[in-house]
Amino acid sequence: MLRFKILASTVPLLMAAFFARGELLPGPHPCIAIANASVEIAGLPWQADLHVAFTDDPKAATVRVQISESADTADFALVDDVDSAEAGACEANSATHAVSISDTAASGMPVIYLSHEGPADYRIFVRSKTFSQRDAAALVVGADFTRHPLKAASL
Repeated sequence: MLRFKILASTVPLLMAAFFARGELLPGPHPCIAIANASVEIAGLPWQADLHVAFTDDPKAATVRVQISESADTADFALVDDVDSAEAGACEANSATHAVSISDTAASGMPVIYLSHEGPADYRIFVRSKTFSQRDAAALVVGADFTRHPLKAASL
């Protein structure tokens, strides 16, 4: 009976820890480091500082991201060839910003048009086991929004 009481008292604590942290077993999220800050894909939508959405309509987009075929023609190149994220590359700190990819666009948030053709605000090259092209586009747009908040308001 005592074991059951101990188990019953720990379950609420585990649930609270799960919802407070966002995950039971935290794993690496795609992220990029910029100077002393980093931008990562949020584990859960409510943890995000910025929400972005994607569209197939270039007229509905506020930001255009072109997928480059070579790193030489890209503004940002994201390349890895390891099975896991590099330890410590994007450790969370007070300057870490989380980006969430939403299904719908909220007012004032970036809407990304991702294509292989220009014109584009950003050109990215992605060859990664960690990043999808959508992740990379969201991180690059999120990084610019965290560095230039006034630009975000002018979209």
